Amino acid sequence: MSADVLYNVADNGLATITMNRPITHNAFNNEVIQQLQDAFSRAAANKTVRALLLQAEGSSFCAGGDMNWMKQMANYSYEENLADSRKIAAMLHKLNTLPVPTIARVQGAAYGGGVGLVACCDMAVASSNAKFCLSEVKVGMIPATISPYVIAAIGQRAARRYFTTAEVISAPKALELGLISEFRTSDAEADQVIAGLVKALLKNGPRAVGEAKRLALELSNRPIDAELIEESSRRIALTRDSSEGKEGLSAFLEKRKPNWIQ
Repeated sequence: MSADVLYNVADNGLATITMNRPITHNAFNNEVIQQLQDAFSRAAANKTVRALLLQAEGSSFCAGGDMNWMKQMANYSYEENLADSRKIAAMLHKLNTLPVPTIARVQGAAYGGGVGLVACCDMAVASSNAKFCLSEVKVGMIPATISPYVIAAIGQRAARRYFTTAEVISAPKALELGLISEFRTSDAEADQVIAGLVKALLKNGPRAVGEAKRLALELSNRPIDAELIEESSRRIALTRDSSEGKEGLSAFLEKRKPNWIQ
């Protein structure tokens, strides 16, 4: 793994992926997009990983597109632009659908694609100096590949505003919109919140946590009809019948810790 993207898995099963281009404010280029894709795939394939933290070195989380990369794109054909966009879309989809809970730690600027990364994570904790901007229209473009995830996070009404105005969104406003889960005055306080979230996640059944995430992703925005009711009934029955479900219930009844808590 290149030094542009750092990957580590702690003994407790927390995978940490760190964007490590502070001089460029962790802006995207082809190499970073591919390295993020590789890191997310690596975490997804590792059965010991139980949660993932996405963070960045330096003063900014991710400032969007790297200037040199954007200069290259100016001369791309439609086919080259399409291939390039598909790579970004694949990377975002991989993050959004990781089988473990994901947490973004945000400081400073999260612009363009940086907002997309935040929206793809299940939770996001920001420092109060964090600022967000869907800035693509300023350069005559649109936030297309990130749009499904941003709309899911903040809703269509807010997206129609911020996609078109490119206003800078403060941490308090991002919290109000649902883009982030919490913000704190300092990085240290934000880290304490993240530590608390990780502690809470690791107390829970690993398989159940993954299935609960799938539940939220796959059953949202569907009509509550006979098909959905049957599917939800089937999913809880499968969970109850699983070895993890049986162990969790036994541990609860016997007033002991389940075997996934060391």
